[in-house]
Amino acid sequence: MGTVDSGREPDVGWDFAGPADAVPLGAAIIGYRDAGGAGLDLRVAGTAAITVVIEFGDRGLIVDDAVGRRTLGGFVVGLPVEAMRVRGERAECIEVRLSPIQAYSLLGVSPTDLGRGVVALEDLWGSRARRLREQLASTRTWDERFAVTKSFLAQCERPMRTPDPEVLASWNRILTSCGQVKIGELAESLGWSPKRLWARFESQIGLTPKRAAMLVRFRYAVDGLLAGRPAADVAVDCGYTDQAHLCRDVSIFANRTPGALRAHYLPTIAQQRHRAWGSFFQYRAGAVGR
Repeated sequence: MGTVDSGREPDVGWDFAGPADAVPLGAAIIGYRDAGGAGLDLRVAGTAAITVVIEFGDRGLIVDDAVGRRTLGGFVVGLPVEAMRVRGERAECIEVRLSPIQAYSLLGVSPTDLGRGVVALEDLWGSRARRLREQLASTRTWDERFAVTKSFLAQCERPMRTPDPEVLASWNRILTSCGQVKIGELAESLGWSPKRLWARFESQIGLTPKRAAMLVRFRYAVDGLLAGRPAADVAVDCGYTDQAHLCRDVSIFANRTPGALRAHYLPTIAQQRHRAWGSFFQYRAGAVGR
């Protein structure tokens, strides 16, 4: 879940921690608490990771997504997620990100099964999700919260399914190329037909290789746009045909224009989260083979 917009003015009342050390299977975690009562109001779009959000306060989070509006104590976001909005009062959250390569081992479901909306934690983990939130609520420090989360994920780890080596290599190539890779050439380098790569990749990652490359390239473009660089320059550096091509992809994944994305992105909790996850792609590219 990559933040692209916040509707609140900057507020110093956020207690923010992260990123923490690696957790099982090379995932990463951060934490944040609304200590000042500013309220959480984020418009978010997909990123090249499976995201788990655990709210451990007593209010929950209001999520508006492709499914509708729900109040949840936590949720999982897959790769195909559409632009959505997350709100909360006095939100207290642990956020976990992991590669879709490792998602099945930790979550017990294929990334394909997560769909375009969020999946409630209780639908995924049942009563264990409730106990996890209760344990987190009883902690006093971020170190304790991270330790509880790591322990929970370690218990969830079930390495029963591993991706094809060719799918793993394809995912790594898409990440390290920043999404600038031709799928036909990728398939040829593996000795597979494009049709075979397309089918195997989608079943094990949750997106087609072309859509995955689009998503990774979009996230790198977001970094450039939020750094204040002209959209035309970002389009060239990220391998888009032209600025109009960049605008189309931003509209697909963020439901707004590059200018609107940059104008509404304020230095709040959204900015802190974005900075904390800034090296996530490089981190995953190094850790994805673990």
